[in-house]
Amino acid sequence: MQDLWKPTFTAFAAYLKLSRGYSDHTLAAYGSDLEKLPAYLELRNWDFGPERIERFHLDDFIRYLAELGLAARSQARLISALKTYFGFLLDEGKILSDPTELIRAPKLGRKIPEVLTYHEIRELLAQIDLSLDHGLRDRALLETLYACGLRVSEATSLKLTNLYLSESFVRVTGKGNKERIVPIGGEAIRHLEIYLEYVRPVIPIKPEAENIVFLNRRGSQLSRVSVFTAVKKYAAAANIKKNVSPHTFRHSFATHLIEGGADLRAVQEMLGHESILTTEIYTHLDTDFLRETIMSYHPMNQR
Repeated sequence: MQDLWKPTFTAFAAYLKLSRGYSDHTLAAYGSDLEKLPAYLELRNWDFGPERIERFHLDDFIRYLAELGLAARSQARLISALKTYFGFLLDEGKILSDPTELIRAPKLGRKIPEVLTYHEIRELLAQIDLSLDHGLRDRALLETLYACGLRVSEATSLKLTNLYLSESFVRVTGKGNKERIVPIGGEAIRHLEIYLEYVRPVIPIKPEAENIVFLNRRGSQLSRVSVFTAVKKYAAAANIKKNVSPHTFRHSFATHLIEGGADLRAVQEMLGHESILTTEIYTHLDTDFLRETIMSYHPMNQR
């Protein structure tokens, strides 16, 4: 059964990587989802490839996984993978019609991200031991995460040649290899300069990491897991009970900007969101801020 699907799966993966710039992580997720389909067809003794798939096959497949307990969010990702895959086959002339055209993903509630207050962020950063080399690195890294709203993968892959500290901005490579320019504040610049001057030069750097900003002790690019572990450690030391991760700094960056009156489109650009709808989740401002804003700016309250 897999032999009937493998050639198109291989071509599809190449298309996602080369034409759409998907990361290896996303490719692996799509591949894992798609491979469930031929396995299910084999279970049902339906021995055919993608050219004979109809909507009712996919409806049965999705229903089967839902009955096994596949969460709504995972179902939505699976359906997205199927739609992209069969759309690709249609464009390539491998199928005559798209069996996913009328399939709809389950509705998902909008999850409000965990956000730290500015005080909590300062408390967390204060737990870092700046007498240690890795402490100076961690402070520079977390200051950069918060100052620029970076994804952890964007921070760990940040290049020296993309730092323009004298001009107060960094060039970031985000999802789909898309580049964007992000301003960086004075506090983050100060800690970055300390790390770059006193810590990074004494690390035995591996050849493949010569242009990477944040390194581990062995001279390789810092891993996402290492950053996650460090953030958890510092949050616990600061007695912060919230579920804190590196992405919490990105959520906090966006929320604090919007609470401060930043334009939503500007925040969208800095975060690298393709859709403004993604950025709108950060408009969940606290009631005190909303009340103060309305009282200050609504024309009926003006004297």
